[in-house]
Amino acid sequence: MPRLVPDVLPPGTMSRRPQPTLGAKGLVLRPWKLGDAPGLAAAYADPGIQHWHHRSMTEDEARQWIHGARERWRDETDADFAVEEAGRLVGRVALRMIVLAVGQCELSYWTLPGARGSGVATRAARGLSSWALQDLGLCRIEVRHSIENPGSCRVAEAAGYVHEATLARQHLHADGWHDVHVHTRFADPTPPPSA
Repeated sequence: MPRLVPDVLPPGTMSRRPQPTLGAKGLVLRPWKLGDAPGLAAAYADPGIQHWHHRSMTEDEARQWIHGARERWRDETDADFAVEEAGRLVGRVALRMIVLAVGQCELSYWTLPGARGSGVATRAARGLSSWALQDLGLCRIEVRHSIENPGSCRVAEAAGYVHEATLARQHLHADGWHDVHVHTRFADPTPPPSA
């Protein structure tokens, strides 16, 4: 069945180029390497990361996940970046559930305990979002987080995301269902005229 609206971004927008390494105000956002597996496994042993991101992983699972991140870039569904500061792994930032046809995705992030409160997540989120909207060509990015996670809310707002909605019982965590804030950032922040 033919689409009546052209794709925002054509297939191949991501897969025909290598995943870049980006700078973000003292941070390096880069593709994951197999050598990151111990650090990634250690990150997912942190109770805060486990709680909000619903997973743990061994080093073998981390290596498989890193291979999967490369495949997801080629499949044009995700763009996952390790966040480094002064040569050490301090976090993760990712574009998830990318749909090129409509130019939309969701932003996800975490930081290791030692980097929390230092602006790492905000700088990484702002840097990746700007690249995705300006260089890659996406038009809308969402951040979705539990209303019980005020730190994630502060990061989204500081990275230029505007609170758009609250969704009831949207995320299932180990302690039950959580309501979710939705924050958005657009390539063109001017809202379209109402019909």
